[in-house]
Amino acid sequence: MSQKLIDAITEMREDDAVAITNELLDAGASPADILGACKDAMDVIGKRFEDGEAFIPELMLAGEMMTAITEILKPRMADEATAEKLGKVVMGTVQGDIHDIAKDIVCFMLDLNGFEVTDLGVDVPPAKFVETAKETGATIVGLSGFLTLAYDPMKETVAAFKESGLDVKIMIGGGQVDENIRQYTGADAYGKDAMAAVAIAKEWVKE
Repeated sequence: MSQKLIDAITEMREDDAVAITNELLDAGASPADILGACKDAMDVIGKRFEDGEAFIPELMLAGEMMTAITEILKPRMADEATAEKLGKVVMGTVQGDIHDIAKDIVCFMLDLNGFEVTDLGVDVPPAKFVETAKETGATIVGLSGFLTLAYDPMKETVAAFKESGLDVKIMIGGGQVDENIRQYTGADAYGKDAMAAVAIAKEWVKE
């Protein structure tokens, strides 16, 4: 069934994607599984974009579908939310990248799981991340990037934090990001999806 959802999103059938999401929930699927299917679909679309087979309008439509789906999931997930704040996180999509779908899902999941999240939006320069972490006292920073052009800005942002002397842990994630990119950027961790990002953040605040 989740394959049906992936197909609907990658084929840009917005109404079907919403209908299938509701069907999945009614059939007892967990919101986390649905978000997982969304991520798989976005990976396909991201790859097409990188290969020149999809363009900005498709990315925007995919973003609208993700927003519609997360709006359906929010009330279901809020029931499982925790009231106590575990820690502070600064999140943003790095300079040069304007994709916010994956970042928004991660912010939403961190928030549900008890983190206080400051979302800086997209195309965020390294200095802005550092400045906001200083202001908020956040100990965790999340750098999101959908395209390969995000790798260098991620690396520059990690370097800016090292220079600042702030004691923060940095995780990266997004479309084409993997463990090799984590090593390249010097980040502390790579979260393959929103659930992984939450698990990493919880581990860090325990320490």
